[in-house]
Amino acid sequence: MMVADLTWPEAGEHSGAILAVPVGATEQHGPHLPLSTDTDVAVALCTRLAALRPDVFVAPAVAYGASGEHAGFPGTLSIGRAALELLIVELCRSATDTFPRVLIVSGHGGNLDPLRAAVDLLRTESRDVRMYLPNYAGDAHAGRSETSLQLALAPHRVQADRAEAGDTRPLGQLLPLLRSGGVRAVSPNGVLGDPTGATAEEGAALLNQLTTDLTSAVRHWWPDAP
Repeated sequence: MMVADLTWPEAGEHSGAILAVPVGATEQHGPHLPLSTDTDVAVALCTRLAALRPDVFVAPAVAYGASGEHAGFPGTLSIGRAALELLIVELCRSATDTFPRVLIVSGHGGNLDPLRAAVDLLRTESRDVRMYLPNYAGDAHAGRSETSLQLALAPHRVQADRAEAGDTRPLGQLLPLLRSGGVRAVSPNGVLGDPTGATAEEGAALLNQLTTDLTSAVRHWWPDAP
């Protein structure tokens, strides 16, 4: 189910498949979570979808996104909105030569606008490209939800002893400050929420919820698929 494991003749044998492209980010996630957290979630969802559907293959992850709001934290690697949009446009133009249906799964909310612009353009070119962004209630960034997800995916990569609350105000109150000064302006530790109390069990339940949601979305977009 991993495209990178195929030879080109094998890829040709699956030319009618759906290609799921995980798009994440390499950005700070507080003092306790790895920089790859958003990418890890996107990869997990694509892999789970492929395990449920034999017509889905998973592309290598795009591990860089539009993460400008996390500037000022060591380790954040952002390519910006324009570059991300162009990358996805060109990637999907190439991908649709083999796979007529492409699914973009983004693990980073900051990717939304450039991904939406890319998908809109691709669809005007009559390319069957869709985008899925996980939607769930919880802390905005590196809080209980994301910490629980990472505990479910790779507990050895969570430094639980460093988990601490950041700015816990609702996202609606923070947005004007985030737009003007980024995360650093409101949270010195990079956390928007409170990761304390996160559990692997909570993360596994959330992963199951998101997998069900993603599977339903794909079935809605491509009802003729098995």
